[in-house]
Amino acid sequence: MQRIPLAERMRPTKLDEVVGQGDVIGEGKILTEIVRKGEPVNLIFWGPPGTGKTTLARILANEYKADFIELSAVTSGKKDIEAVVDRAKRNWNLQMRTVLFVDEIHRFNKAQQDAFLPHVESGLIILIGATTENPSFEVISPLLSRSRVVVINELSKDDIKVVLKRAIKAEKATKRVTAKAIDYLAELSGGDARSALGDLELALSLADKVDEEVVKEAAGRKVPGYDKAGDHHYNNISAFIKSMRGGDVDATLYYLARMLEAGEDPKFVARRMVIFASEDIGVAQNSALMLAVSAFQAVERVGMPEGQIILSHVATVLALSKKSRETYDAYTLAKDAAHKSMNLPVPLSIRNGSTKLMKDLGYGEGYKWEAGFHNKGSYLPKEIADQRFWKK
Repeated sequence: MQRIPLAERMRPTKLDEVVGQGDVIGEGKILTEIVRKGEPVNLIFWGPPGTGKTTLARILANEYKADFIELSAVTSGKKDIEAVVDRAKRNWNLQMRTVLFVDEIHRFNKAQQDAFLPHVESGLIILIGATTENPSFEVISPLLSRSRVVVINELSKDDIKVVLKRAIKAEKATKRVTAKAIDYLAELSGGDARSALGDLELALSLADKVDEEVVKEAAGRKVPGYDKAGDHHYNNISAFIKSMRGGDVDATLYYLARMLEAGEDPKFVARRMVIFASEDIGVAQNSALMLAVSAFQAVERVGMPEGQIILSHVATVLALSKKSRETYDAYTLAKDAAHKSMNLPVPLSIRNGSTKLMKDLGYGEGYKWEAGFHNKGSYLPKEIADQRFWKK
């Protein structure tokens, strides 16, 4: 007989057993109020792996006394959706609610998400979706507008330790696991309770006494969750850029290290530094752009791990540099003006008079070029000649 995994055995069955999530569980908080009122709401749980999204869905279905159906968007297709609708219709005739939990709902395509709409609107199905990706981009607007998005936060290290201690007590293994091992398990989890419990279960199977060394053997070399195509990716690069922008070298190096240690492409980081050097530093220190470009080329040629030294060097310089967005702002104004006046003719004097006919028509007439010459008028089309984009 197969043994049920520890993470499954330790899954809470009531809201007051859930660890963490104080923003959505507790007096006056959304999930507690939904349960108290007994009025089901379509929900989208958005949060990292192992934070309790599936658990919360099961608890809510149980509180509603509803038939709980679970689908994974990774493995489910059109026939699965049709089967759910048929089952929900039978439940409806029996005056029973149906809660459909769709894990990784962002992996359903638009047509599949559309298939839920009429049944969600009619109340036939109470939909609870779970996603690790930003639902604003991954869930279709009509479905999103009929649901409440609930952010499920990453569990803190202390939260994970609470989960681990509960499991150790349930397994009657209190004397087998050291305090340092619990701390290390929590550190490695990256806020993922399921991962922490999986590592604990394996560690308990490897040795009678679980210390840090046994945990290392069980967990291997782990890096906390970081999806290079998801929110962790965008949140960390955003924090890195804003730290450089704000001149905070410590935060700049911290977020750089987080990205590189998690396996981020160093060339991606270097490209963003090149953009930053021009967009945020600009004419305040023209050499910053050359330095950033050199960093990109150096990382490309040297590779990792030595490339991290180059990136940290240049990121520090960029963070410490004076900042100017004058060129960026000026180009933004010029681009806006160009869109509004794309059909205005270029002044004849600055057109290229490369043939006799062109010269006869006035192309290049009156144009001067000599060392030290500075035009006192404007080369802009005459209709917008008084506009200024560069504020100097």
